[in-house]
Amino acid sequence: MSEQTTATDSMNFFYDPAELADIVSKANTQYQQLIEQLMTRQGMSDPSLSILFDVSESLQKMAEQVAVNPMVVYEEQMNLWKSQIQLWQNVTRQLLGETVEPVIEPAKDDRRFTDAEWAENALFDFIKQSYLLFARSIFNTVHNIEGMSDQTRQTLDFHTRQFVNAMSPSNFVATNPEVLRRTVETKGRNLIQGMEQLVSDLKSSRDGLSVSMTDKSAFKLGENVASTPGDVVFQNDLMQLIQYKPSTDKVFKTPLLIVPPWINKYYILDLRPANSMVKWLVDQGHTVFIISWVNPGPSLRDKGFEDYMLEGPLAAIDAIEQATNQKEVNVISYCIGGTLTASTLAYMAAKNDKRVKSATYMATLQDFTDPGEIGVFLNESTYKGIEKQLDRDGYLDGRAMSFSFNLLRENDLFWSFFINNYLKGERPAAFDLLYWNTDSTNMPAAMHKFYLRNMYLENNLIQGKVELNGTKIDLSKIETPVYFVSTIQDHIAKWTSTYSGAQAHSGPVKFVLAGSGHIAGVVNPPTKEKYGYWTNDNLPDTPDAWFAGAEKHAGSWWPNWQEWVTANAYADTGSKVAARVPGKGKLKVIEAAPGSFASKKIVDVLKEEAVAD
Repeated sequence: MSEQTTATDSMNFFYDPAELADIVSKANTQYQQLIEQLMTRQGMSDPSLSILFDVSESLQKMAEQVAVNPMVVYEEQMNLWKSQIQLWQNVTRQLLGETVEPVIEPAKDDRRFTDAEWAENALFDFIKQSYLLFARSIFNTVHNIEGMSDQTRQTLDFHTRQFVNAMSPSNFVATNPEVLRRTVETKGRNLIQGMEQLVSDLKSSRDGLSVSMTDKSAFKLGENVASTPGDVVFQNDLMQLIQYKPSTDKVFKTPLLIVPPWINKYYILDLRPANSMVKWLVDQGHTVFIISWVNPGPSLRDKGFEDYMLEGPLAAIDAIEQATNQKEVNVISYCIGGTLTASTLAYMAAKNDKRVKSATYMATLQDFTDPGEIGVFLNESTYKGIEKQLDRDGYLDGRAMSFSFNLLRENDLFWSFFINNYLKGERPAAFDLLYWNTDSTNMPAAMHKFYLRNMYLENNLIQGKVELNGTKIDLSKIETPVYFVSTIQDHIAKWTSTYSGAQAHSGPVKFVLAGSGHIAGVVNPPTKEKYGYWTNDNLPDTPDAWFAGAEKHAGSWWPNWQEWVTANAYADTGSKVAARVPGKGKLKVIEAAPGSFASKKIVDVLKEEAVAD
């Protein structure tokens, strides 16, 4: 047999271009039928108004490029075939008692295959390596196909990852050695308990499976989370304003307002005393106020982004003056709360309102050119689907948003709990951070539509094209001194994107980069000091240039911020006054912190509004 004949015969293991394009096309047709069924269940008549349709379009574009250049697939299939032959040879050698090096190994941070049997048992080792080879082949194929837009590639990458990770052998009873041992040990009770937990989780889910991540019964707001002493001293439709009780005899003259995101509850900054940023700030001598956003239902459907500004930071600043007799404040903001704060400062600049003496942005996007992986959920077609659902319901259910965010880290935030809860039949452990993560909030329809359109889709804020309350705003008009802190592993607000926001301001800017991610990098108290941070007194044109000239520091960035806010005369925190107690000013105590707004769950809100209707 000639070499040419051998090569030709070997190609019989693979699809020719026409067959491959036909397979993808048929799969896409079946996928579109599935979309229509799902959209019918959700009350949507137009399947194009869905992120699922966007996946379908991306699959079709991929099929077109495969048909044009099939060699990408051929080459990857040949590589996979060779690796599989090597794996079979290794298995044979293992059965004969030899020690062999694995063909492929899990990534160092892949915790799915940590059980000893994945390496020591020849069968499970074979299953593991076969899966890893398959996964690598799929990812390489998708990544190497040319001729697709960045948006199409990002969509395919994301959904390919979801599919490949869902098919991991660790997610199935028969191919997970740890689950099999547990099933034998408990005589199947783990599977029964897991099914009971699954039924319970399905009942509390919306637009996706909300897997229980923690023992919710272990936490109670005001006792072991959100426990820093304080009182609600003001409220309106959208927020309650909490003033915390002082822990020092003297406090800085300028009070401090915290503007948290409204996607989750404010108490991410006040979990346990040991990692509470709120408590730490109080202990440093600040008079701390924090906004606790409402958990809205359909009745607040018309509250827009500008309402969040008027009834949020601006109303809070007015209230703080009544409580402390001080017109000026320092502001700390977080995530989308920072986007709102930047918008508010630009609005105040247009009004020549200088009551904010300094502002701090934690993990905040102001330039949405590159919003990270969350951008896969957002484009014009998916926006129209979200818009239609918002118009119908009057709000975006926070549980659906939480499910989407969890899929950005699916192995850690979904499949690990899936295995633990439903296959092993274990109850999740008590963990305050995960308790907060599951305590989602809804978002009013008008606000969310404005936010998605003007920030993620059109990036209007950084371009000076946003108008709030009849006033066109421009970030470049902000002269307020600002402290930006971003986190190096943030997948929600990429630090290279937040850096653009720092460059947009015209006043003094200090940019700091903390270790870890969106939450752990921010909530990193000095007592913990697990992650370091980088500083650079300059603000060069690019984030890479900034990082190249940055200095690494050990420990928490919090003391660095404290030094910044107290050492600068513009913050006016150097002088001290007698400690301020909630209710002693012109605002009286409404109720004890954390307040009724933070205590309401999504199910409670929806039940109340259903009864009212």
